[in-house]
Amino acid sequence: MTGRRVVSKTQSWDAFWAEAAPRAEVEIRGVTLQVPADMPMGVEQRIQELQDSTELEDVAELVSLLFGTDCIAQWREAGMGLKEFQTVLTWGLARASGRDTTFAEALALVEQGAPAGKGPNRAARRSQSAATGGPSKPTSRASTGSARSRSRT
Repeated sequence: MTGRRVVSKTQSWDAFWAEAAPRAEVEIRGVTLQVPADMPMGVEQRIQELQDSTELEDVAELVSLLFGTDCIAQWREAGMGLKEFQTVLTWGLARASGRDTTFAEALALVEQGAPAGKGPNRAARRSQSAATGGPSKPTSRASTGSARSRSRT
């Protein structure tokens, strides 16, 4: 039977999960990290709570929750730039959300102004202004309505 796992009745949860979701490692700017394979509980809530924060401690907390280590200082010492950091964060959040995103795809999303963690989603891209990366202004109804004229009564 293909796709089914044979599980011993005495197998522990940890042993089962290690087989079901094997961990991979990646090296980013000299720091070896676990590739996020699942979104840690509480990360999405913390992202919402800290979305307007510019404090390095808050960003470091999110990175630690995602990658399991405090690596921001090491990345900074290794010369990582903001765009590079945004790309790593976008890649990590996408991977943790179950999207098999590559570094190149994450970079393309950053360059398009997509929020960190968003995969190749057309709706997300449409809602972002290409010029600023922020929310785009709604299109006027006149330009999006049908070509059929409406009679006024």
